[in-house]
Amino acid sequence: MRNIKKESRILIITVLAVLFMISSCKKYLDVIPDNIPTIDHAFAMRTEAEKYLYTCYSYMPRDGNLGADPAILGGDEIWALYQSGRPEFNHYIFDGLARGGQATVDPIVGFYWGDMYRAIRDCNVFLENVGKVPDLTELEKLEWIAEVKTLKAYYHFYLVRMYGPIPLLKENFKIDEVIENTKVPRAPVDTCFKYIVSLLDEAKADLPKAVGNRNKMLGRITQPVAYALKAKVLVTAASPLFNGNTDLTSLKNLDGTALFNPAVSLEKWTLAAAACKEAIDICELAGNKLYKFNPPVPRFKLSDSTRTGLSIRNAFAERWNEEIIWANTQSISNLIQKVAAVKVDHRYLDNPRIISELAPPIKIAEMFYSDKGVPINEDKTWNTGNLLLRTATAKEERYIRKDYVTSALNFDREPRFYANLGFDGGVWYGQGSENDADPNSLFFVSSRKGQPNGKVEADYGSPTGYYVKKYVHWENVQGSSVNDYKVTEYPWPIIRLAQLFLLYAEALNEANGDRTQMFKYINAVRERAKLPTVEFSWDNYSTNPSKYTSQTGMRQIIHQEQLIEMAFEGARFWDIRRWKEAVAEYRKPIQGWDIEQSNPDYYYRRRVMFVQNFSVKDYFWPIRDRDLLINKNLVQNIGW
Repeated sequence: MRNIKKESRILIITVLAVLFMISSCKKYLDVIPDNIPTIDHAFAMRTEAEKYLYTCYSYMPRDGNLGADPAILGGDEIWALYQSGRPEFNHYIFDGLARGGQATVDPIVGFYWGDMYRAIRDCNVFLENVGKVPDLTELEKLEWIAEVKTLKAYYHFYLVRMYGPIPLLKENFKIDEVIENTKVPRAPVDTCFKYIVSLLDEAKADLPKAVGNRNKMLGRITQPVAYALKAKVLVTAASPLFNGNTDLTSLKNLDGTALFNPAVSLEKWTLAAAACKEAIDICELAGNKLYKFNPPVPRFKLSDSTRTGLSIRNAFAERWNEEIIWANTQSISNLIQKVAAVKVDHRYLDNPRIISELAPPIKIAEMFYSDKGVPINEDKTWNTGNLLLRTATAKEERYIRKDYVTSALNFDREPRFYANLGFDGGVWYGQGSENDADPNSLFFVSSRKGQPNGKVEADYGSPTGYYVKKYVHWENVQGSSVNDYKVTEYPWPIIRLAQLFLLYAEALNEANGDRTQMFKYINAVRERAKLPTVEFSWDNYSTNPSKYTSQTGMRQIIHQEQLIEMAFEGARFWDIRRWKEAVAEYRKPIQGWDIEQSNPDYYYRRRVMFVQNFSVKDYFWPIRDRDLLINKNLVQNIGW
């Protein structure tokens, strides 16, 4: 999208630097603008006001950025190299957050507290002044206001997910405001969610159903974005972390105001379900649908299995495909693709920028279903011989290299396992090798010691033996030099239609809603992955065939479906928190294969790499000590 870059706000920020509190009160929560003529100039004409609009967009959190997005390397979904000296990205999120190094003096990615409030202040400045622009049409003014209100809602929402109850910045303070009045306390979490939803409700009617000029405006907020974001916000508000969380009843402001309500509200799930259905209807009316790979001029005739795999991979990595409701143009996928990619083209093993570092632990590989569509520990047909190793045959040749010996864990798995994960012996479709009719010509991973993808130095290679294939666009092509790697970039998806389907199913289940609708939407996502319906899979293959008939059983099924479908997109980090399942998940040790070995009998021995420590206090970020000293009305999160 044109000009929606960090650079786009440099001039505006320079001119309006006072808004960021250069004075002695610069570290307070709120800002007191004192250069009114400068602000007036910024809204004197449409062209200048449009720059300010782009400034409001430029604060979007850097999704998928390995040095800024806590949801990628700050949890338990992807492991990396500890204290790596490689220059590609800063490892401090992984070295700190994932390994239990959070602190109050300088919280890891604590910069979002300041960044998001700066963003909200700029949104307020825009909303207060856009009415002055003389050459802006009424329709355009309404659309711009709606866009900025949606951004303002999103920035508040991002902070709530991180910190829980936050101070609400509904408007900027006046120039002559008493300093003490700028020290805003935290609002109860229910109040925070209500305010966020109110902004979205105000915005959605004035937004266009789609962008007018795709070449210039992709990434701009539309009506489907506002509706989908509202659905996501309400599902979050209804979830156990925020709905009846008795662990946090003692969190109160200095005046005694309780910040969490310990009573569970079923109505929150009912409202969330209604918002999800409304969002689905709006999105589908605007043309959103589940993505399926169907190129107009295919270069090769593809097998059904390869086509399915590309449907799954491209739902995330094909830029602006019909499933993506909102994508972040501030994100840059170039780096994460290089860090995730494997040198599957063995002719060019000397490319130093393909480091294959992003490594899912074994527990994430185990999370994906069997090919029957049920968890592997429930599938009464899966690996009945309890084998540790198997040799691939022609039956598996589009998933696993024929005659290759690999772990039995990698056999008879659902298509999303093979589309999302790379592994020793696994076929890696694309990267310049696309002749599906000849499976022996397709690239594959060989990562045991002494093999092309085996560990050769401390700062190279997967520490677990698994790789994130999902991040790597299938049309990337590897060359021999540092700059000789063709990357097909894409903006990071914030909301996909598949996620909205699964959020709707979740809300219906929790609200005791329409079970027919619940199964319809979860099964639509499974159908794209070529899996049977939930009912058929559990009836025929599960050791617990009645699981889907109860609310508790369906909760487990829906949660696992979400974790699989949204794997590696940053959703797991936030989902297991809002479900209050993070303590249990983090207690499972981080395991990988013994990657220093060449013999498969030894390579496929599990080794414990790390045992994470996660407690109730870790559900929310600590507020920086310095901010607590400056604003005496702020109270710290419990446990910090």
